[in-house]
Amino acid sequence: MKKSETVITTIIGKDSVVEGDFRAAGSVRLDGTVEGNVTVSGNLIIGETGKIHGNLEVTSVIIGGEINGNVNASLRTELTSTARLIGDIKTTLIVIDEKAVFQGRCDMNQDDAKMKRRPVRESKAGKRSAKEAIREALKEAEEARIADDEDEILAAASMDSDRMEL
Repeated sequence: MKKSETVITTIIGKDSVVEGDFRAAGSVRLDGTVEGNVTVSGNLIIGETGKIHGNLEVTSVIIGGEINGNVNASLRTELTSTARLIGDIKTTLIVIDEKAVFQGRCDMNQDDAKMKRRPVRESKAGKRSAKEAIREALKEAEEARIADDEDEILAAASMDSDRMEL
């Protein structure tokens, strides 16, 4: 959603408070507060002063304010640097700016039917798997530790024999 393409049909001003669920067709700019669920058939832009205490059901959303609730955006969700979202997100595309606050889970609509599964590749001859490489590295580390222990024992025994000769 490009900001220049969005035609705002509804505006909720900075000092406005909506108590109860809010529904709108088209695109909405929210700079006030909504105490309830929000359903918008188009795009929702939440300004820095915008607050929602409820769940969102939208096509796409740009969040610059505060949301305490879950977001379900069928196309896109964007959290700007001033966004604060406490709740889960379900969307197809997500953008989170630096310094945005997001506490919750994100589901990117990865239904099993939609996902294209890649076939498992056969390991190429001469190449090791990651597990084999880790096993080999652990074995080498253990052998090095044992060798160090043996060297310490031999050095201690040598010192003991030198003392006996004196």
